[in-house]
Amino acid sequence: MTPTTVANAGKARLCPHCKATILQSATICPACDHSLRFDSHRTRRAPPSFSPLRVEGTIKHPSAGEPWEYSIVLSILGDRGEEVSRQVVSVGALNPQEQRTFKLAVEVFTPGSEEAGRGMGDEG
Repeated sequence: MTPTTVANAGKARLCPHCKATILQSATICPACDHSLRFDSHRTRRAPPSFSPLRVEGTIKHPSAGEPWEYSIVLSILGDRGEEVSRQVVSVGALNPQEQRTFKLAVEVFTPGSEEAGRGMGDEG
């Protein structure tokens, strides 16, 4: 596999299986977990090099009242605060006594993490 170069870093493409926008360097889609290209040295996804941001929160509807509707909106801002990307990730509703937990993680992959994923065999 060709390592990610500075010129190609961050380039995106569509997963042919689920049509999610993913990194061009990905060998397995992070959305649907399908293989994207053959690599005889790689049988599992490489773990991220590190995760500089992880957020988790839970909301609970009180026992009385009308259902709540929600939209999960993800905004990415650039260095000067300009909006680079904005997406509605999901929508839903909470009825009384229901709760939802939301998790967000930013996973960073470096060429070293890609090499760490090589040769990982299936266990079992």
